[in-house]
Amino acid sequence: DAESRDRTVELAKGYTSKVFVRPWQGYGPQKNFGIDQAGADWILVVDADERVPDALRREIQALVTSRPSADIGGYEVPRRNFFYGKWIQGGGLYPDYQLRLFRKTAGRYDDVRLHENLALTGRRERLREPFIHYSMPTVNHHIRKMMRYTTLGADEKLKRVRHISGWTIGTHHIGTILKTLFTRGGYRDGVHGLVVAMFAGLHTFVKYAKAWERLNVRRGA
Repeated sequence: DAESRDRTVELAKGYTSKVFVRPWQGYGPQKNFGIDQAGADWILVVDADERVPDALRREIQALVTSRPSADIGGYEVPRRNFFYGKWIQGGGLYPDYQLRLFRKTAGRYDDVRLHENLALTGRRERLREPFIHYSMPTVNHHIRKMMRYTTLGADEKLKRVRHISGWTIGTHHIGTILKTLFTRGGYRDGVHGLVVAMFAGLHTFVKYAKAWERLNVRRGA
């Protein structure tokens, strides 16, 4: 726990005595710390807005007890993403494989501000059963999360670019909408798919706009 103000620690202690409180160091470092504290040989990473259904639990238990081949470092798990109460299958959001089950000795996260990556040693395979991700329960939640993530995304963008033009902002914004809605089949989810695609484009637009604004501040423009 990163010194949260809700009942996270209290609730967690109802399931295990191994509860650690540590000041926030970033997504990657926090997860690496958790990996280091684990006593088991296999790690399953589950975020607060995700759930492991019984079918996936049984598949993982059977897999681990079967002693997988030593050259396998981890497993990608399909993920069902829910937006505004509906499972979204288009827009590139399913099967949305995530590398979440891995040997303790085979995985470490990098230290980036957003969308940390797991560096895996060994071969990876895929599980069949999905886990559940309640990504955006409401539009208001989506807006709040987008504003936070676009700031982190702008930070990462500024590590790689020194100039952002209006053309760059516009084409990435529109391109993201079209790709999500048509190329990746978001239209198949109806109005939900349309809203998801528009938010994807808005996310891209705001991220680039924040990065552009900060570049101008640096230059004194």
